Amino acid sequence: MTADLTTTDLEGRLRRLEDAEAIRTLDAVYCRHLDDGNWPALAELFTPDGVFDGLRRVAGHADLLAFFGGLADGGLTAFWHHVSNLEVEVDGDTATVRSLLWQPCVVDGVPHVAAGRYRDRLVRTGAGWRYAEKRVRFTYWAPLTEGWDHHRFGLEAAAAARTTPDEED
Repeated sequence: MTADLTTTDLEGRLRRLEDAEAIRTLDAVYCRHLDDGNWPALAELFTPDGVFDGLRRVAGHADLLAFFGGLADGGLTAFWHHVSNLEVEVDGDTATVRSLLWQPCVVDGVPHVAAGRYRDRLVRTGAGWRYAEKRVRFTYWAPLTEGWDHHRFGLEAAAAARTTPDEED
């Protein structure tokens, strides 16, 4: 560390580090609430007009609650979200996060495995960091018995949210 750093510089660097850690924690809490089926707590991680764009695009707490609460009706009865490789870019009161998703799950009683990438926009609120938009695009989603390496999509809604070459970043 050089003597040229001012207290203001150090405070700014410390705040960015604290923000990045708070955002990483938010993603961990998101996965826990999603996997536990705690839909009200999950919806609270979004801004009031926050968007989830994945298996479907929904906006606002009421639609988020209805969408996530209805996943089992579409056959998606169990899932375990593993998010890693977070790239957190904080710019004042906004942030962008890119991360990797690996998700074993059960669709219509059949074990599946899925993987994809999240790209999220977050804003700082009085309650802390919240998702303005959480977007997932799938690389594959397939029954375990068929293997993941053929890039099959065993869930129709996942096919609609798959990555295309121009979207990868």
